[in-house]
Amino acid sequence: MRKRSLATLSAALVVGSLCAGAPQPRAEAADSGGGVPAPPAGSATGLGVDLDTVTIPELQARMAGGSLTSSALTSAYLRRIKTIDPTIHAVLRTDPTVLRQAAASDVRHRHGATRGPLDGIPVLLKDNVNTRGLPTTAGSLALAGSPPDTDAALVRRLREAGAVILGKTNLSEWANFRAAKPTSGWSAVGGQTNNPYVLDRNPCGSSAGSGAALAASLAQVAIGTETDGSIVCPAGMNGVVGHKPSLGLVSQDGVVPISAEQDTAGPMARNVIDTALTFSVLSGGGRSEGKLTSRGGLRGKRIGLWRLPSLGPEVDAVMTRTAKRLRTAGAEVVEVTPPYQQRLAELEFPALLSEFHRDIDAYLATREGPRDLAELIEFDRAHPGERTCFAGQELFEQALAAPATTDPEYRAGRAELKDLSRRSIDETMATHHLDAIASPTNPPAWTTDCARGDNDVIPSSTPAAVAGYPSLSVPAGFVDELPVGLLLMAGDHEDGELLSLGAAAERRLHAWRAPRYLPSVGTGASR
Repeated sequence: MRKRSLATLSAALVVGSLCAGAPQPRAEAADSGGGVPAPPAGSATGLGVDLDTVTIPELQARMAGGSLTSSALTSAYLRRIKTIDPTIHAVLRTDPTVLRQAAASDVRHRHGATRGPLDGIPVLLKDNVNTRGLPTTAGSLALAGSPPDTDAALVRRLREAGAVILGKTNLSEWANFRAAKPTSGWSAVGGQTNNPYVLDRNPCGSSAGSGAALAASLAQVAIGTETDGSIVCPAGMNGVVGHKPSLGLVSQDGVVPISAEQDTAGPMARNVIDTALTFSVLSGGGRSEGKLTSRGGLRGKRIGLWRLPSLGPEVDAVMTRTAKRLRTAGAEVVEVTPPYQQRLAELEFPALLSEFHRDIDAYLATREGPRDLAELIEFDRAHPGERTCFAGQELFEQALAAPATTDPEYRAGRAELKDLSRRSIDETMATHHLDAIASPTNPPAWTTDCARGDNDVIPSSTPAAVAGYPSLSVPAGFVDELPVGLLLMAGDHEDGELLSLGAAAERRLHAWRAPRYLPSVGTGASR
């Protein structure tokens, strides 16, 4: 939550979809510009690849040819974590079995028995995804004891695909669903995650650690989770790619919940091809939703631009330049305003309160520690470590008192919410004959301030999040040194089409650049 706050994808598919036109990101020198030690560039690995820009297909080609091993790749990422993470605090822990996992992948590569594109690829998991043998805490001291006994379903799929589970990332505690004025990227377990572009700025929540880790090239891909904005906002604010899948395509079994009506895990990466390949594994492989096509690119596509002037003139200027570049590539861009947004804002929060009470009680019953929400509230009151950034747990308390999900008033509100959210997208796309709706993903990152909390009422993620439709954030540009994403939304289960459109936009916008780990930065014109 951010508000109030593949095995079956063949080499031919990969080549035909993106590799011929793969983005050529520009990696700038890591000049800290003010006292923060500059971390090594992604190319300074001795691997013969640049970790900032290399894609999974390129890594697999190197491993298939024998010039790279998963063990060497994994070791390079471990070194980067050791060097860089003390500055950004994105990685909570690494898996002590990680090099054994990589060695097993190397054996499969040598024997021609690989399990698909993710075999041997290091992946970081948000720390609300159950992982056997590793603490899974949702950032809370209440769950910091015994690890889960079993993997979440999505982790089993990653392991079956040969992925290397590198470790766990920090997050906004309880996915930002604890306090009325939370600070994204802070948890009692992991402290505060910093934005790698400007260290006193916020990484956005709640998949803050996953987004920041990818920006710093601490893993090839990462897994985030979203109820409303918590994949796409960290992706936009950390200058990477984030895909919130259609609801139900990725199993939520074993993931700490907010709401079964909206929650989904999804992939995050530095480019769309890695995102799509990871999604194909998470969703079970072989699905058309995970496949990218190269037909047409942007030419002839109709995109509705929802500007959101509330995010500021600098962000609007980024959207104006984005629209111009998309039009130059042959897309038709028309201005739109999806309807019903005020009503969605009124209905969503009360529904989530009821659903959180139901769903967190069910999850806590599977773990050691507090057995339900009432016990969790008492735990927080008794443990000062839970109050070192902000003290409140108003959302917990409101959820405890919220109507049950069997209550007719709740049921009517959720039904209206689902109907209006779907209509807001369906009607806009039908009226304007659109392939997708586009909007800014995020404002420039605000300064992190525990006393003030977040400054993050960002409405662009809500329609797709509440409808259960897919959304995808790709880098669009910068305001000063701070990334801004382009959020693309489409209809239910149109994930494959959306990823293909995002890949074409990524190539045209060419907006990624490596972070410089600046201590601070002023405000000014966008670029």
